[in-house]
Amino acid sequence: MFVTLLIVTFVIAFAVSTIVVCIFKKPLDKILARIISDEISRVWAKYLIFAIYVTGISSGVRIWDLEKYITEPRFEGSKIVQLTSERWVLEVYRTIISTLQGVAWMLLVFFVFALVAYVIVRAFELKRQKTEPKPTT
Repeated sequence: MFVTLLIVTFVIAFAVSTIVVCIFKKPLDKILARIISDEISRVWAKYLIFAIYVTGISSGVRIWDLEKYITEPRFEGSKIVQLTSERWVLEVYRTIISTLQGVAWMLLVFFVFALVAYVIVRAFELKRQKTEPKPTT
């Protein structure tokens, strides 16, 4: 039963991460193409997609929480927590929420750094425009 729960939480975390990738792929590509106007922006976009999957799956599949279903409790008289249908629903819900939370934090950090990079790139562009001579007509 534990192995099934582990597989189900992995599949759910992967599916939720895939949905997030589908939603954010175009914005990530556009942001990176604007900040890094080179072919390397595609590579960075692929890396960010990989990071979304890793963050989502590692946040969603909480091994340390799932251990309570297979390890003997430390306290005398305590029992191993049983996997009931209510526990399954709770674990599925936790997996979805934890996956979204982990990916949201990762994307927040990315967008903060992307905003700072955009401001720097824009400042250099404005500075370059001011120093270039204006064509006479």
